[in-house]
Amino acid sequence: MKVGIISLGCAKNLVDTENVLGMLKYAGVELTTSYDEADAIIINTCGFIESAKTEAIETILDTADLKEKNLKKLIVMGCLVKRYKKQLEEEMPEVDRFVSLEEYPSLGAILSEELGLKIADNYGRVPRMLSGKPWMAYLQISDGCSNRCAFCAIPNIRGPLHSRREEDILSEAKDLAAHGVKEITLVAQDCSKYGFDEDHQFHLKQLLQKLDALEGIRWIRMLYLYPDEVQPGLIETIRQSKHILPYFDIPTQSGSDHVLHAMRRATSRQKILDLTSLIRQKLPDAVLRTTLIAGFPGETEADYEETLSMIEQVQWDHLGAFTYSREEDTPAFAMEDDVPAEEKERRQKNLLALQEKIALSLLEKRVGRTMEVLVESVDPLTDMYIGRTGEMAPDHVDGEVRFHTEKNYVPGQFTRVKITKISGENLIGVDQQEE
Repeated sequence: MKVGIISLGCAKNLVDTENVLGMLKYAGVELTTSYDEADAIIINTCGFIESAKTEAIETILDTADLKEKNLKKLIVMGCLVKRYKKQLEEEMPEVDRFVSLEEYPSLGAILSEELGLKIADNYGRVPRMLSGKPWMAYLQISDGCSNRCAFCAIPNIRGPLHSRREEDILSEAKDLAAHGVKEITLVAQDCSKYGFDEDHQFHLKQLLQKLDALEGIRWIRMLYLYPDEVQPGLIETIRQSKHILPYFDIPTQSGSDHVLHAMRRATSRQKILDLTSLIRQKLPDAVLRTTLIAGFPGETEADYEETLSMIEQVQWDHLGAFTYSREEDTPAFAMEDDVPAEEKERRQKNLLALQEKIALSLLEKRVGRTMEVLVESVDPLTDMYIGRTGEMAPDHVDGEVRFHTEKNYVPGQFTRVKITKISGENLIGVDQQEE
């Protein structure tokens, strides 16, 4: 039996998918990426916000159509199942099995039963199988979240913060490096609070110091850091490190104290401004990225203007803005969703338009600089190499670098590129290491 997996959602979900792939590979199951060849397909879903739920449902229904052709088994797992398992079972009989998060320790037995194969219950206890580019990997350091922001369903889906053991993280990092991984991105719902569930102390700094000392890893970055939890010692650790990128993804959600309080965010506008100023002071080359919510319940025009002002003051390198999505089982669900949809979209559009101008101005300052670039592919139409600087995360939202060279590079190699111009959100340059 050939088995395929579709992974939806965030990097943390991708790690879960790769753990399933590792478990199947360990059992000797034949894997495929072809819809036409697959006898069984497992879909790992996201259920965080409305758009993610819609994507998951559409993917399930589209995949179920294959049962009229070659597909014998369709199994759905992940966050959507955790939130709506009973409803899904009632409304989607074309799915053979729904597997919720708490069932993962028994996933081997479940898959054995459904697929007629012998698969051990060793989810997360055998090396995961990387599904992306072999030179980079996400490394999960914790799961769940205890912040209880008013708009967020993650604590209900994933539970409270529970950090992985440091020795397990370091062991996995060493294994990834031994298999050629050059870039590690630490992921968690809240990286900054790593270890806090053990003794109410922040342990991210110590973890980073040990990861920084490992052989073979060139770049280390983190997603995400909460603004009220970034300690000055963490900034100094990054400043003194060899491999930790000064890349700060700090989801702020709003620039208004009124909205931040309604969101139950343990921060303030001034704390955000002070933190970003301190980072820029200590690390002039730091990259600052954030996300914002447009149209949270009770957000006034004045609140929205304060968020615009915050964007202007901070000068974020990268910024994403999303319209508010009302989610069941969150504190905000009981609030009146009083900002009309068209107004949410207007505010989102204007936030992104302002950011586009700022990002263009910041990109122009890169022209003339020579930057380290991780080569990832070649454009077959232009023969230009495509890669990323350390300022660009691997999730494809920060732009890319394109350059011509006579040298032959293998994806995963590093080079140095002099930036000569910008094109949209991308940098164009010339290779500085031609032989």
